[in-house]
Amino acid sequence: MPHDLEQHIAGLDWSDIATRLDETGFAVIPSLLSAVQCTSLAALYEQEAGFRSRVVMARHGFGKGEYRYFSYPLPQLVSKLRTIAYPHLAPIANKWAETHKQSVRYPLTLEEMTRRCHDAGQTRPTPLLLRYQAEDYNCLHQDLYGEHLFPLQLAVLLNEPGLDFEGGEFILTEQRPRMQSRASVVPLTRGDAVVFAVNDRPRQGTRGSYRVKMRHGVSTIRSGQRHALGIIFHDAA
Repeated sequence: MPHDLEQHIAGLDWSDIATRLDETGFAVIPSLLSAVQCTSLAALYEQEAGFRSRVVMARHGFGKGEYRYFSYPLPQLVSKLRTIAYPHLAPIANKWAETHKQSVRYPLTLEEMTRRCHDAGQTRPTPLLLRYQAEDYNCLHQDLYGEHLFPLQLAVLLNEPGLDFEGGEFILTEQRPRMQSRASVVPLTRGDAVVFAVNDRPRQGTRGSYRVKMRHGVSTIRSGQRHALGIIFHDAA
């Protein structure tokens, strides 16, 4: 049965998650969603109602595969996950902003963050479902949708690797100044989430902190079908 999402998220070790984000730019949260919740979300992809747009990646040079942006009102589970996770991530985002010496500070609730976006004309919801089939992939990219962006996002794998699909690993790269890019393959099973940097993250060096540019993508699906839920906390222009 689906677990109580609010209680589950509140019980996570957010101090450890913050440490992992500081160290690597991402943190895996095992079993964030149950198998039942994953199945119900993946099934939404085939429904016509509830989405504002569909993107075929090959048409735009984004890769191969497709995704659909939800419309408001979001499905209850998606809305709940977005709303509950945000307050735990906001202090991390503000710490990063301070380290970057940025003047921006992020509200402590999603409602306030959404209001900030909407006041600036960013009114389109950004949570999405992605679907990949054999030979599909997602090029390395960043999800930047307007002037106001929240620096962390979340993705949940909705199918079981080795059973529902082969390949399709979640990949993150970081580009440090004057250095070659470093790639990380993030191991996920069904229901696992990964929290990661949208754009850049601070890294401590011998002369203080500096910015590391982050990008993410998905490797080629060798067989089967892979669905994922993407939770972006800022809305789009």
